[in-house]
Amino acid sequence: MSQPTHTHRQHGGRYAMVAHYNGDTALEAQMIVVYRDLDREIDTATTAKDWESNWKEIAADDCTLCLGSGTDQIKGNKEKPCGGCYGLGKVRKDGETPADRWELADVALGIIQRQQQELGQLRQLAALPEVQKIIEARRKAQGEDWVEREREWREGGGRGHGGRRHTGD
Repeated sequence: MSQPTHTHRQHGGRYAMVAHYNGDTALEAQMIVVYRDLDREIDTATTAKDWESNWKEIAADDCTLCLGSGTDQIKGNKEKPCGGCYGLGKVRKDGETPADRWELADVALGIIQRQQQELGQLRQLAALPEVQKIIEARRKAQGEDWVEREREWREGGGRGHGGRRHTGD
C-alpha cells in the first residue's frame, strides 16, 4: 500500500496521485490526472482542473489520522473532532501528535502565525492600485444592480394586500 499524497477537500479520504498526462482523442486539449483511492483500492482519472479544485496535497504537518481535516475519519463521524490532532488538523513539526496542552498550544500558534502571514500578503495585494480599481468597479456594478433588482422584487407580484409582497417595512 502506498502513502497518501492528497485528500479530498470536502469528503476527506486517502488518495495517491499515480500519473498525469495529456488526454487523447476527445480529451486532447485537457490534462488528465490518474489517482488511486487507497481506501477502496480503485484507480480513477479526472481532469487537472477538477483535481486542483477538489483535492489538496497533504502537508508534512497534517495529522496522519484525519489528513488535515480535523474531523474523525476512523469512525466516519464528521461532527466529532479528530483524536490525533484534537480537531486542529495539524500536528507538531516532527509529525508527532501533541502529548499535552503546551504542545497543542504550540501547534495552534503555528496555525495562527501562518494565517496571519497569509492575511498580511492578501492585504498587500488588496492595497495595490490596480486591485482597488477592480474592487471599486465591482462595487459600483453590484450596488446599482442590487438596487434595481430589489426595486423590481418589491414591485413584483406577491401574496400580500393588493398583490404586493410583504417586505417587513
